[in-house]
Amino acid sequence: MRSTILAFIVFAALRAFISPLSAQSIASQMSDSAITVQPAAVVEARAIHDTTVTMRSDSSISAMPDNILPVTNGPEATRPGQRVADKIDRWSDSRLYRMTYAGVPLVALGFIVKGEDTHFRHLRNDYMPTFHRTLDNYTQYAPGFVMLGLKAAGFKSRSTWGRMLVSDAFSALIMGGVVNTLKHQTQVERPDGSNRHSFPSGHTATAFMTATMLTKEYGWRSPWIGIGAYTVAAGTGLMRMANNKHWLSDVLTGAGIGILSTELGYYFSDLIFKQRGLLHTDTTHVFSHTERPSFVSLYLGANIPLSGYDINEQMQFSTSSGSTAGIEGAWFASPYWGIGGRFTASNTAIILNGNEAADNTYEAVAISAGGYASYPITRRWLAGTKLLASFVHYPDLQLGDTRVPRRNGLGLGTGLSLTFKAERHYGLRFFLDYDLLPSHSPQSGEYMNKLTVGSSFLIML
Repeated sequence: MRSTILAFIVFAALRAFISPLSAQSIASQMSDSAITVQPAAVVEARAIHDTTVTMRSDSSISAMPDNILPVTNGPEATRPGQRVADKIDRWSDSRLYRMTYAGVPLVALGFIVKGEDTHFRHLRNDYMPTFHRTLDNYTQYAPGFVMLGLKAAGFKSRSTWGRMLVSDAFSALIMGGVVNTLKHQTQVERPDGSNRHSFPSGHTATAFMTATMLTKEYGWRSPWIGIGAYTVAAGTGLMRMANNKHWLSDVLTGAGIGILSTELGYYFSDLIFKQRGLLHTDTTHVFSHTERPSFVSLYLGANIPLSGYDINEQMQFSTSSGSTAGIEGAWFASPYWGIGGRFTASNTAIILNGNEAADNTYEAVAISAGGYASYPITRRWLAGTKLLASFVHYPDLQLGDTRVPRRNGLGLGTGLSLTFKAERHYGLRFFLDYDLLPSHSPQSGEYMNKLTVGSSFLIML
């Protein structure tokens, strides 16, 4: 009986000792017992051994190969929010998304803002009514000439001469076909009334096409090449509006068509050539939650009316829709906090005593500065907000027989934004901003409210 109890105790002790052994220890013991391992199993064992193994303090083990994103074990691994974030990032890394993330929103935005074209034209007429330059006839081709010049000078590009020219030929054919078809089908009259071939802007489409060509071929050498190319392209589009040749919707749609045409042209070329003539392989930047989201951006938005205001005891006006354009930027000391500012010029239609005064608009120029905050939802998508103090200048305002003199004042601004980091140095932002503006009339102490919804193209610093 005693021997039976003693044997049971020994067996239990051995069982308790063997249970915590890892799979690797058991495999080692099996190997020591002269069990033969086949070559395929050896290869698999080495692959497992080469995998990075992270031991957490709670004794859970996470295997993380070098070529994939880290996966968190434990309760966080099953969080629905984490799974959704991973899916969004994987979708954002796909080639289809990277081909369309800029062009498709620009084309869609062009159709959306067609109803606001007259308000943005008022903005041009108020601040630069006599502007006329022919520089945009040349700047549309400037990025393309730079690309050819660098290639002729012997600077290494993405493609050989043959592959590059075929890619560019595809891009130009697609862009020209789409632009000319839309011009003849839509028959939109130009702002200056010269003809009915306004939509979309061919100059802007050409400028963004050549800018995308230059960026694809040489953008990998320095981010400033792409930044410079798209700055020239954006300047071309703005000059088309300043010259009174195009509406805002023409320019936005043209920019989107130019980018999409080049993406498609290079895609077709890649299908034909595959690896032949490819001198540099495109690489995708791996984004991190710890990156500081400093930026400078072109700010474009539509104003939404909120309430009415008193000029004096006899006159009251309310605002209709309008437009705001400007520049915004911020420097972040961490991934979450930064300081920055904004310069904007806005134009808003006025409804006077219940009747809309088509020729009456009020303008405001504002310089703002303050704090910015950002929170990374995923590696590419950021939520943001800000709190700004503003100096506001109102020019003279003529309402019928009443003249409201120019005035300066102080205001506050805040807002919400959603930012997409498309590339290492480029991004898109969608925003909803609220501004509390000082009274336009010295006879009224009533503050004005302005809500602006829009989007902006960002250069990530």
